[in-house]
Amino acid sequence: MDKSTSFSRDDKDNDNEKQNDKNDKKNDHASPIEQQPEDVQEASERPRTAESDQMQQSAEEPVPVPTPESKPEPEKLEPELETEPEPEPELTLHQVLEDVDRFLQVLSATNDKTSDPPEAPKSVESLLKMVEEIISSCSVKAKFGQNQEEDSPITESLIRITKMLNLFREFDSHSTSASSINQATAVLHQAMIMLDTEMCSILESCPLKCGNVDPKTPRDTKQQSSVTQQQSDQNAPESESEEEEKYPPYSPEQITCLKKIVTTMISSGYEKDCCLVYEAMRRNAFLNELEKQGYTDISMEEVQKMQWDAMETEIATWINVIKHCSSVLLCGERKLFFSVFEEYPSISQRLFGNLAAAVVTRFLNFAEAVTLTKQSAERLFKFLDLYETVRDLIPSIDDSFSIGIADELKAETWAVKSRLGEAAVSIFCNLENSIKRDNGKTPVPSGAVHPLTRYTMNYLKYACEYKDTLEEVFKQHQRTDDSSDSNGQDAETKEGTPRDDGKPETSRFGGQLNKIMDLLEENLEMKSKMYRDPSLRNIFLMNNGRYILQKIKGSSEIYEMMGHTWCRKLSSDLRLYHKSYTRETWSKLLQCLTLDGLHVNGKVAKPALKERFKMFNAMFDEIHRTQSTWVVSDEQLQSELRVSVSAVVIPAYRSFLGRFQQYLTPGRQTEKYIKYQSEDIENSIEELFGGDPASMARRRT
Repeated sequence: MDKSTSFSRDDKDNDNEKQNDKNDKKNDHASPIEQQPEDVQEASERPRTAESDQMQQSAEEPVPVPTPESKPEPEKLEPELETEPEPEPELTLHQVLEDVDRFLQVLSATNDKTSDPPEAPKSVESLLKMVEEIISSCSVKAKFGQNQEEDSPITESLIRITKMLNLFREFDSHSTSASSINQATAVLHQAMIMLDTEMCSILESCPLKCGNVDPKTPRDTKQQSSVTQQQSDQNAPESESEEEEKYPPYSPEQITCLKKIVTTMISSGYEKDCCLVYEAMRRNAFLNELEKQGYTDISMEEVQKMQWDAMETEIATWINVIKHCSSVLLCGERKLFFSVFEEYPSISQRLFGNLAAAVVTRFLNFAEAVTLTKQSAERLFKFLDLYETVRDLIPSIDDSFSIGIADELKAETWAVKSRLGEAAVSIFCNLENSIKRDNGKTPVPSGAVHPLTRYTMNYLKYACEYKDTLEEVFKQHQRTDDSSDSNGQDAETKEGTPRDDGKPETSRFGGQLNKIMDLLEENLEMKSKMYRDPSLRNIFLMNNGRYILQKIKGSSEIYEMMGHTWCRKLSSDLRLYHKSYTRETWSKLLQCLTLDGLHVNGKVAKPALKERFKMFNAMFDEIHRTQSTWVVSDEQLQSELRVSVSAVVIPAYRSFLGRFQQYLTPGRQTEKYIKYQSEDIENSIEELFGGDPASMARRRT
């Protein structure tokens, strides 16, 4: 080939290349349809239409030149969209739980526990993320337990997580599951913190608002409180029921929420944490309520150093609070425990038993401390109150506690009750020593009731209001050697003495009561001998005997213990004292009014008559002067004595005066020897036994 030809061809090629460059520049960004092969281009050289013009116009529009880093954005044509893979749809919690359940079945069915467990599927990670989101939502928007639909997912999820962790722990190796275990443990712990916080919030949300008892109202005797008790008995059932419903004051919604929280925590393996928190919260709340009722813990050392007046107040508070606690607070607390832990009765029984045992132990510690203090007669009734309160706790312990706790607590309660009973018996028996030691040498002025008589009878009257309790403690704690001595033998003999119903009275307390009454009678008999005047001696015995009899008849309890036969015997003794008084005092006066020695040779001897009037006046003046200062405090006895004296003296004096007054010269002799008229004698007798030494002076003026 020659150069010219070659050149021309080259030129031609160059011209073609230039033309191609122009075409390339023109068609760089033409539509896909314009960038087709030659056969397609030939087809495109057909006559133009409006559509082809439009396509050409759009092709001629300038298009940005693509850079190497970015490719030209293709037009969104339907065929290209169909070729792209669609994203996987998100699984719902229900679907995730189903997938996790299948994995749990695989874990459970794996028999070889020495190797690694199967690898956790992606659904486990999805479940953990969902639970975290739910926990965050509960912490910000809503509280757990307020909506059943919202609570159910987290409960179901936590159950799966707990089961998965338990199955993972059955395997010896965790190289493939360590990440899942750690993440699941963290999520579960986060959920438990949320539930724990919510439970504390609910338990603290309702301060206790039960009605307070009156801690400052001591109960000296049962009789003093009987009227108030009768007045309140009609309203007691309703008020106690209403008060029990108010404690603890949680709404049904709150109790339902607590139940859900507790159930979820226990089913998730956090039973210990749940129980510790719940029990501690309720124990603190319960002790705070006791403080509101007036009860505070006092150590044994503080009790033993306490003055009796202060101790009486503390005992009264203790009794009121423990009764309120056993009838209202513990009943309400038990109901709350069994409602919250309804699905776990053994747990509720154990937790409530722990709480109640802690409270009861505090009460028993105080009662035991009191038994270690000085045992004096005036403390008997408070000891009996303590005894009855502790005794009445025992049935409630059987009803409220599980067997193990109940047995231990009952043993402790019985021990304290026994010590209180022993102390009560010892105090009551010391009354014997008090009577024996009262051997003063100074008689009571005017023959009045001796202080020992008043003290003993009032003491026995109040003691007999506790006769059933005293009978109980005497049967359990009276020394067996009491019947070996003479006094004890006498007491046993009197115990077998037939009473009004013909049956022997075998009451140990009744025997002790008879023993004390015998000692009192002996002591009074001894004290009466300190009076030189036999008449005053009889007045003293009548005063004290009448006081004893009236006290016995005024108390149905002591009358029942002593019996009608004993009272009849005492009444008979009083009549003997009365006759003895009349004989010692007025028989000598009446001798002045006899006819013996007044007649000489059939005539009245005036000197003897005058001497008789003088003797009568002197003796009556002395009796009136003396016995008007004597005291007969019982109005009935006083009236009986005056009537009996008048019945003896006035008729005899009136007859004597009417018969012999005529033998005295009217005027000076009459005024000198006839000092009293019958009416004067009667008025003077009415002034006897009034304890007024000025009565004689008033009469004379």
